[in-house]
Parts: sequence; C-alpha cells; structure tokens
Amino acid sequence: MVIMELYDVMRSTSAVREFTDDPLPDDVLDRILDNARFAPTGGNRQGVRIIVVRDKDTRLALADLGLAAARRYAAQLANGEAPWNPLQPTAVSASDIAETEPPAQMSAPLREAQVVLVACLDLGVVAATDQDLDRIAVVPGASVYPFVWNVLLAARNEGFGGVLTTMVVSEEQRVKALLGVPDHFAIAAVVPLGKPVRQVTKLRRRPVSELATRERFDGASFGG
Repeated sequence: MVIMELYDVMRSTSAVREFTDDPLPDDVLDRILDNARFAPTGGNRQGVRIIVVRDKDTRLALADLGLAAARRYAAQLANGEAPWNPLQPTAVSASDIAETEPPAQMSAPLREAQVVLVACLDLGVVAATDQDLDRIAVVPGASVYPFVWNVLLAARNEGFGGVLTTMVVSEEQRVKALLGVPDHFAIAAVVPLGKPVRQVTKLRRRPVSELATRERFDGASFGG
C-alpha cells in the first residue's frame, strides 16, 4: 500500500460512480473502516453502524429502492427546479414524476460496485440541537457524515473510490425491512465502493474567498 500525502488525498477524492471488475478484498475494506472509525461523533457516542453488502441481489434491491427518488430528481431537474430542495416545493405532478425515466447512472453504482456500504445512525444517542427549529434538522448528520467521508478518503488512499448516495433514504422503511435495521436507526447514506474506471486527480471547487467571510455572513471575504 502506498500512503498518499494527506492534502493530496483531500484534494483528489472525487465522487466515483464507475467501477472496474477489480475486487475490493475484505482485508482492504477492513483497513478502510478501521481508519474511518476515528471520525468524531457527538459526545463520542459512536452511534454509526455500517452494513457491508456484497450480495448482488441485495445491491440490486437497494438500487431499485432508489428509483422513485431518482425519478423525482430527474423530473425536477428537467423542469428547471432544484431537486428535492426543502425550501422550494416541486411543481412537477406525481404522474409526470412517475413517467420520468431516471438516467441509468443514478442507480448503476449500486449495481456495479464490488461492495455497497449502508451507513446507519442510532438516533437514540445523537444530540439534535436543531430539533425545535422551523427547518429540517441537519445537526445529527455531524455524528455520521464525518465517518462516511473518512471512508471515502481512506478508499482513495487505497486506490479505490466511491460516492455518498442518498436516493434510497426516501424509502427508508423498505430499506430497513430489507436489511433488518432497527426502528431507532436512521439510514444516512449508501456508499458504493470499488476500483475507479478513471481516477480524477484535480477537482474544481470555488476558491476560499467565495465561501469564507470575516466576522459575519456579510463580512469581507477571507482568503486569497
């Protein structure tokens, strides 16, 4: 194993959706998860559970469960909307959504990856300090998404890749039934992993000066 420099890993970990047939051995996956588990969680309660799915039929079932959300995503995009945006309700009719055929690449990663990880979060141990605000709660994600990102960083370091997907979450109860997930857990992400067909080495992102400000949201730009 070649150890990459940390900043190189951070600046080249892309969303990988196309995989070769190369295997992702259990010992490599164990090493990925062994390092990812050091991600921080609220109160260090470590409420993340990972389901490692290699069975093809189960992966196909997960991909199919994400199709309804993918149809809505594609229909809204075609209508010029921001898909699944919590502040902008869709104007696309249910019948139009049902008739929309989502692009194959939206479900292909779950069908073609060597392994799919289902990240679950124990809601019984999180501190959702935004639960009483008049908006969708986001704070509990702080106890699971750093873990998921660590998985992707570690996979990149090992020469593999993946992508954080959430389409199946809209069918959470059916996913729970498929995988035997207890009621008090939330499905946070589904992450296909494998050997990338192409490994991107240069990502495009907005400069620091466009995303950071001094002292206030409307303060002067920070960064060069």
